[in-house]
Amino acid sequence: MPYIEDRTHWQTGQGIWEHVPEKDWNSWAWQLRNRITTLEQLEEHMELTPEERAGCEHANTKLAMAITPYFFNLIDREDPNCPIRKQMIPRDGEMITGAEEMLDPVGEDGHSPVKGLVHRYPDRVLFLVTDRCAAYCRYCTRSRLVSNAQDYNFHPEFEAGLQYIEEHPEVRDVLLSGGDPLLLSDKKLDYLLGRLRAIPHVEFIRIGSRIPVFLPQRITPELCEIFKKHGPIWMSIHTNHPKECTQTLKDACERLSFAGVPLGNQSVLLKDVNDDVDVMKALVHRLVRMRVRPYYIYQCDLITGSAHLRANVCKGIEIMKQLRGHTTGYSVPQFVIDAPGGGGKVPINPQYITKIDDEAIHFKNFEGKLYRYPINTYGPLESDDDDCKCDEEEIML
Repeated sequence: MPYIEDRTHWQTGQGIWEHVPEKDWNSWAWQLRNRITTLEQLEEHMELTPEERAGCEHANTKLAMAITPYFFNLIDREDPNCPIRKQMIPRDGEMITGAEEMLDPVGEDGHSPVKGLVHRYPDRVLFLVTDRCAAYCRYCTRSRLVSNAQDYNFHPEFEAGLQYIEEHPEVRDVLLSGGDPLLLSDKKLDYLLGRLRAIPHVEFIRIGSRIPVFLPQRITPELCEIFKKHGPIWMSIHTNHPKECTQTLKDACERLSFAGVPLGNQSVLLKDVNDDVDVMKALVHRLVRMRVRPYYIYQCDLITGSAHLRANVCKGIEIMKQLRGHTTGYSVPQFVIDAPGGGGKVPINPQYITKIDDEAIHFKNFEGKLYRYPINTYGPLESDDDDCKCDEEEIML
């Protein structure tokens, strides 16, 4: 059945925690203290499938389970195929490692000159500042690191990372990630952002966080003041399904926007979660209504135990075909694969170019109609740049 949503409805309320005082419910410290982290806690609230029970028993040897009360409310406890449930509750598929799967699927450790800092691209670095998250996605690329279930024993070295950035003037862009940077205290975030902003060659500071989605209560006025102080701080949040776009998240995004934080969204293409054009279209439309620009759709990385969640790449390409031209361009993200082993992000697009010759580029639009655009109106093509030429093999999927 096609996915149909009520576009006027935004999820609200405390759900099964309606007895909790509103002051506690709206406290991010309370949400963290009351996370569901054990099989016993989970079974107090719902009946698990045999696959889920086996996954929970295995979780602490791979990636710990943790779900905030706020986010747990979004799970349909009667439906094992609930898209939120599939993302958060371990399943026995996590115990199976395919031949192509890796502990470090995008080669971060091999590009790490300082522990906790990844320098893969020429002008930017990834700064891992914690190994903790408010909740743990079962397809996490850094499941070797976050929650320490695999004894990775990651301890961020802030000063070593900051010193490396200071000593490398080619670094103009710093992305704070982890774990989740927004789990750091206001004091630590203020210090880190202040140190980065004081480095003359650092022009662009970003944060990658799923805290607004898992724990929107963390987006306090005090935190927003820190972002104002050191801004502009850009932020990529991570939502995968329109059910995650609640009124509480919408309010948190507005607070961030009004604090001068430009917002983008990163989704991961997941089997039977969002590998459907109707679901993805509903998601991107909700995002733009929340002041969030859809930025990336990632093909799920080849992390160990993820095969049961990885969607077919062709589904992603088909979704892109059905978004481009069928909705506003602001709602169309970029579909990418983070090349296995450390090759970086590679765009994966439907093929619109049919031919490039010396006279013109030939292409089709979103309706499949063919068009021609001249390369050089005033004479023959003079460039010998190989990038201007391609053959049929290059433009085929």
